[in-house]
Amino acid sequence: MKDLFSNHSKQYAQFRPVYPDSLYQFIYSHVNEFNTAWDCGTGNGQAAQVLAKKFKKVYATDISVAQMNNASKANNILYSVTSEQTSFPDQSIDLITVAQAIHWFDRNKFYQEVRRVAKPRAILAVWGYSLLSINNSIDSLIQSFYTNKIGSYWDKERHLIDERYKTIQFPFEEIKAPEFNFSFVWTREQLQGYLTTWSAVQKYLQTNKTNPVIPLMDEIKPYWLQDTMTITFPLFLRLGRVDPS
Repeated sequence: MKDLFSNHSKQYAQFRPVYPDSLYQFIYSHVNEFNTAWDCGTGNGQAAQVLAKKFKKVYATDISVAQMNNASKANNILYSVTSEQTSFPDQSIDLITVAQAIHWFDRNKFYQEVRRVAKPRAILAVWGYSLLSINNSIDSLIQSFYTNKIGSYWDKERHLIDERYKTIQFPFEEIKAPEFNFSFVWTREQLQGYLTTWSAVQKYLQTNKTNPVIPLMDEIKPYWLQDTMTITFPLFLRLGRVDPS
């Protein structure tokens, strides 16, 4: 599992978008019991915090200590530093979630672990979100920035996000899921903060010692029509039932 976010974990916690309640409610509608959940690749615990309101116990794992140091704590969230393999008991988990992270995993190892720890007919929910939308003019600038300015700085796994996880192997009894959108009202400063958390931007910054988002924001400024604007993200979900190994 790659760690591309430890060095800017505080920014990540501050600027990454929060997933909509409709996503969780759809997932929960397929879960049999609400005793134990495992959020793998938890990052700053964004999904784990929501799961903790529904489940008695939530395991939240990641390889980044820095990310988890910036995570909100709860008495029933058990954070631990590990990758795709764990020491959790066999057949002990009701729901396993991966939010915007499975493209970094060794998926064969992860799926093997899922089958080991999942209760019979437990649920695996894997989701992500792709490029945001604001208006045609700004969208065009961001798309050009994404593809041309920082395109060569993206890790090869990024294409799985662009393909909305449709091309990843998903060897489970799949449950058809709708597509979701979620929106926020942001200032230009919030948009700049979010774009700066992109792993490709961080690589560009480290290589060139300059933040490429700053000139992009200058280009965006004439098309930013008010103090705040609505930012919309397309969100996609793969959902499946797990048969034990």
